[in-house]
Amino acid sequence: MLKILASKPFIHTHPYEPFLFPEATKLIVGTLPPPRFTTGELKDDDVDFCYGSRNGMLWPILNEISVLNLKYETTHEATEQRKNFLLQQKIAVCDIVERAERLKIDASDLGMQNVQLRDLVGYLKAYPNIRTVLFMGGNSKNGPEYFFRKQLKEQQLSLEVVSNEVPRIHQIQIQGRIIRMVSLTAPSGAANRAVGSLQLYKDLKTKNPKFNTFDFRVMQYREFF
Repeated sequence: MLKILASKPFIHTHPYEPFLFPEATKLIVGTLPPPRFTTGELKDDDVDFCYGSRNGMLWPILNEISVLNLKYETTHEATEQRKNFLLQQKIAVCDIVERAERLKIDASDLGMQNVQLRDLVGYLKAYPNIRTVLFMGGNSKNGPEYFFRKQLKEQQLSLEVVSNEVPRIHQIQIQGRIIRMVSLTAPSGAANRAVGSLQLYKDLKTKNPKFNTFDFRVMQYREFF
């Protein structure tokens, strides 16, 4: 992971507009792609789209679940593959962070300072067919759910617990409709340690020594995608 100490704060802006459309019934919410997506210095096997980092697992997971035969390259075709899948499946993407400052130029959520958020509650009101929000990570500091909870508190709204089992599920009522909030295990290597500590993962690993943290995510995500 790139970690460069900046002489002045690096302004980490989100390179992509929210991928939203009226028919969407689900919404993927993360924070920010790695800084190289802001500067345009992509690697050959990055994809120039949301969650396109070669180190990210979201698209490999979805590729495994839906057999998409995705390309992993910085081409128009690779981008269009992903957009077409989202449109067909009625899945929108709107990361919650618009911009942040960093003293270390890396992709860690904890390293973000002076964060400016997108109005996620406003988007949920504007797109009334969305019934499920899929957070790419739990409620750890500076994660997508963490920031969403801050926005809800400012509007005197709160989440109701549906299930405290991993992945945790909450719900909220907005404009008279119930929206389910699912906190999926983050599709990044940084979350592997947390996966490894889960008893369910340990049990599955004991039954099948070849079972790994990627397999665990595929199993978890399959229910919601």
